[in-house]
Amino acid sequence: MTVTVLNHSLIKHKLTNIRRKETKTKDFYQCVSEIAGLMAYEISRDFPLKDVEIETPICKTVQKELAQEIVIVPILRAGLGMVDGIRDMIPTAKVGFIGLYRDEETHLPVEYYAKFPPSMKDAIVLLVDPMLATGGSAVAAVDMLKKRGAKDIRYVGLVAAPEGVKAMQDAHPEVPVYVAALDEKLNENCYIIPGLGDCGDRLFGTK
Repeated sequence: MTVTVLNHSLIKHKLTNIRRKETKTKDFYQCVSEIAGLMAYEISRDFPLKDVEIETPICKTVQKELAQEIVIVPILRAGLGMVDGIRDMIPTAKVGFIGLYRDEETHLPVEYYAKFPPSMKDAIVLLVDPMLATGGSAVAAVDMLKKRGAKDIRYVGLVAAPEGVKAMQDAHPEVPVYVAALDEKLNENCYIIPGLGDCGDRLFGTK
């Protein structure tokens, strides 16, 4: 499995903004969306292209366009904060949804919602979730995507802990992981250190 930490000055700058505890909901949401857009630009460099014949105001010409459909799949609810930024860069992308919660007794992720476009098996699927902490939700989400026929899956997140990266590597070694930062570790409550707190709460102003 490849883990790519995107080394981009604007991504680093905006990530610092969302790490600050005093950053308010509006600015937090905007920065998360902007980071997602910048990440989409970076990770789409190798998306396959195909030739198409078009007509400009001057003449006919053969040019390039994306060869595969792109499907963005956020893990609810924090993943929603990244969708608009990616769609700003790839407006033709379809969007699916995965809802998971953690069982209080087993601590395992449980599916409560799933809705996907019909073209999953032939698409490049961007699984988006800001925090790769223990990796439990990401691993379960990839399982769900594979069951629906997805073959080309790529995880896109903001901040990862080594524990989450290892969980993904052990369960789905073929799925590349793209993050804005690889942080130090998890604390006793499974929050990423230094992290940025509960991303869902900070995106939507809930506690």
